[in-house]
Amino acid sequence: MSSPSSSSSSAAAHLTLLALLSATTFYCFYKSRRLKKLSSSQTLHPLNLSPPTPKPKLFFISHTGTSKTLAHRLFDLLTSNDLAFDLVDPNHYEPEDLHRETLVLIVASTWEHGKPPPSGGFLANWLAESAEDFRVGSLLLRKCRFAVFGVGSKAYGETFNAVAREFSKRMRALGAAELLAVGEGDVDGGELDEVFDGWSKKLIEVLKGGFLENGVRGWNESDSEMISSDDDDDGEGNGEESGIVDLEDIAGKAPSRKSKTVIQSNGKLNGEKEMVTPVIRASLEKQGYKIIGSHSGVKLCRWTKSQLRGRGGCYKHSFYGIESHRCMETTPSLACANKCVFCWRHHTNPVGKSWQWKMDDPLDIVNSAIDLHTKMIRQMKGVPGVKLERLTEGLSPRHCALSLVGEPIMYPEINSLVDELHRRRISTFLVTNAQFPDKIKMLKPVTQLYVSVDAATKDSLKAIDRPLFGDFWERFVDSLKALGEKQQRTVYRLTLVKGWNTEDIDAYSSLFAVGNPDFVEIKGVTYCGSSATSKLTMENVPWHSDVKAFSEALAQKSEGNYEVACEHAHSCCILLAKVDKFKVNGQWFTWIDYEKFHDLVASGKPFDSNDYMAASPSWAVYGAEEGGFDPGQSRYRKERHHKSSH
Repeated sequence: MSSPSSSSSSAAAHLTLLALLSATTFYCFYKSRRLKKLSSSQTLHPLNLSPPTPKPKLFFISHTGTSKTLAHRLFDLLTSNDLAFDLVDPNHYEPEDLHRETLVLIVASTWEHGKPPPSGGFLANWLAESAEDFRVGSLLLRKCRFAVFGVGSKAYGETFNAVAREFSKRMRALGAAELLAVGEGDVDGGELDEVFDGWSKKLIEVLKGGFLENGVRGWNESDSEMISSDDDDDGEGNGEESGIVDLEDIAGKAPSRKSKTVIQSNGKLNGEKEMVTPVIRASLEKQGYKIIGSHSGVKLCRWTKSQLRGRGGCYKHSFYGIESHRCMETTPSLACANKCVFCWRHHTNPVGKSWQWKMDDPLDIVNSAIDLHTKMIRQMKGVPGVKLERLTEGLSPRHCALSLVGEPIMYPEINSLVDELHRRRISTFLVTNAQFPDKIKMLKPVTQLYVSVDAATKDSLKAIDRPLFGDFWERFVDSLKALGEKQQRTVYRLTLVKGWNTEDIDAYSSLFAVGNPDFVEIKGVTYCGSSATSKLTMENVPWHSDVKAFSEALAQKSEGNYEVACEHAHSCCILLAKVDKFKVNGQWFTWIDYEKFHDLVASGKPFDSNDYMAASPSWAVYGAEEGGFDPGQSRYRKERHHKSSH
C-alpha cells in the first residue's frame, strides 16, 4: 500500500501531464487554425512560409466622428513625413492578426459609462480577454510598438478617456511597448486640437528618429520591424522606467492641463478657453449652423422657410400665434449638461456642468445673430414659392427661440441678452433642461419659459437625458419648483419616445403639482436618422394618435385642472392648458398679445401671464378639422404630389 506522500506525488504528476497535454492540444489547434487561415488568405514567403511584414496600422475608434477626423489628420501628417500607414476601421479588422503587427497607432473615443463605441468594442473585448487568458501569455505582442490618443470629456469625471487608457494597459500587458504616454484630449475643454497636434508632433519625432528619449530603440521606417530592447518587455510600461514621455514634458508642444490661458486669434492672451473648437465648429457648420463668436449660434428653421413660402408655420404658430417666418432660432450657449438619447444635434455640441469658457458680450451676440439670420433670409430670395411680402417681413425678426441647441441659461449674461432682445421688441421663448435651478430663479421675465420634462422618474430620466450631474434628479425637481415661482407663462415640455417614457402617466401627473405650469406641451420625438450617438429607430417615434391618447389620459389624471386645448398634427404635438387661467367663457386664450407683453416689460412693473394672453383661433383648437393648420396657408402633401388649399 502506497504512502500518502507517494499518492500525492503521483496525483500531482498526473495533473501535470494532463496540463501539458491540454496546452499541447490547444497549441496545435491554434497553429492549425492560423496556418489554415494564412494558406487561404495570405501570400506566403517561398522560403520560410512567413507572411510579409504588415504595413503599420492607424486605428480610429469613433462615435460622433471626432476621433475619425483626428485620425485622418494624423494620417495626412504621417504621409507628409514619408511614413506609410494603413488607416483602419476596427470593424474591418481581425484582432487575431494583431500579433503580426509591428507598429500600431490608435485614436479612441470613450462613450457611455467609460465604454468604447460599438466600432471598437470587439477589438477592446479581444484585447481584454487575451490579456487575462493565461494560455496567451505576456509576449504575444512583443514585436509591436504602439501609441494611443484618447478623445473624451472631463465632464464625465473618472471615466474621462477610460477607453484609451484601457487600450494602453492591455497592449502593455500583452508585451507591446508604448512609444508615448497616452494623449488625452478633452472635446469640451477647448484645447483638443492643440493637445492632439502637440502629441502628433512628438510622435513624428519618435518615429522619424527611431529612438525613445531614454535611448531605447524605437521604430524606424527602414527597419521594417520592431526591435525589442532588453528591459522593456515586462509589460508594465509606466513612468520613466519604461521610457514613456509624459505629454506635459513636451516643452512648447502642448498647453499645460492646469492652465486655462490660451492665445486668441488676435494674439492677445485670454484667461478662458474657447467653447467652440475647430472640430466642433466644422461639425456644426456642416449641419447649417452659423457660429457667433466663441460660444453662440443661429440657424434657419425649416418652419421659417415653410412660412416664407406660405406653406404653414410650426406648432408655436398654432398654439401661441408666433409668426414662423419672423422667428429667429438661436442660443447663447452651445454647451449642455445632458447628452439626451433623442438629441437631434447628435451630440456635436460640447457639454459641461458650469460656465468655464471665454464669454462674449450679449450685445455682440444679439447683433451678430440678427445679422446672420437676416442674411440667411435674404438667401431665400428667388427660391420657388417664397412670397415677397413674407420675405420682407422676415428681415425684421419679431421672435427669438432660445432653444436651438445646448443650454442657453448657462450663459452668465443671459439676463442682459434677454433685455437686449426685449428692447428691440423681440419676444423670447427660452428652454432649459432642468439642471440649473438657481439660474431659473435669477432669470428675468421672458415671454414664455420652458422646462424640458423628458421623463417622470429618476431612473428613466437618467436613461433618456444621460445627465452629467450626479444629483441630476434633485436638480430636476428644484428646477420645477423654481418654475412654479415665476409669474410669466411657463411650460412643461414633454418629448415622447415610444419604449422609453410613454408608460409613466401617473408619474408625469404627480409632477404637475411641483411646478404648476401654465401649459404642458406633449410632442412625439423627431427621428433624425441613424447615428452612432443614438439607439433610436423609427419604432421609437409615436404616431399622432399615440400622442393624442397620451395627452387625453394625462389631462384626465389632472382632475379638471388641465384640458387638451390645441394641436398641431403636422408636428405630432398637443397642448394642455390650465383651465382656470386660459379658458374664458368656454374659449381658449393660449395665444399671446406680443405688443402688450413688450409694453408690460417696458413699464418695469410686476405682471403675470394673464396680462398678455389673447384668444386662440378656432382652427388651432383641439379637435378642429384643420388639425392646427392655418387655413390662410397653402398645404402641400408631398406624398400625393398635389396642392390643396384650405
